[in-house]
Amino acid sequence: MNTLAEFGTGSVFWSFIWFTMFFIWIWILIACFMDLFRDRDLGGGAKVLWMLFIIVFPYLGVFVYLIARGKGMQERQIAEMKARNEATQQYIQQVAGTGTSASEEIARLADLRDKGTITEEEFQSLKAKALA
Repeated sequence: MNTLAEFGTGSVFWSFIWFTMFFIWIWILIACFMDLFRDRDLGGGAKVLWMLFIIVFPYLGVFVYLIARGKGMQERQIAEMKARNEATQQYIQQVAGTGTSASEEIARLADLRDKGTITEEEFQSLKAKALA
């Protein structure tokens, strides 16, 4: 009972503050390691040295990393997001099809028929498919 009485509102508040600071610290640490692995310009040895520096001197290592490579972190993250977005767009377009309308498809088929690439019967069957 005495322990509960001593643990007042101020102690709860400070506990929340320290937990939040610890959570932010872990987030920054993960962001630095993700950036290390994302960077293609940095060699393997340099990555190991940065990782050792961050692990041996945690606060100093992270702050130095953020100061030295902070701008590059943003550029690498933006480049990765753009690449993911382009890959997603390509996949969606591939799955959805070419997106040509029936009239465009029929015009393309008529051009192939006029060039003699397909016969009249093939044109009619492909035209029926395009209209369906």
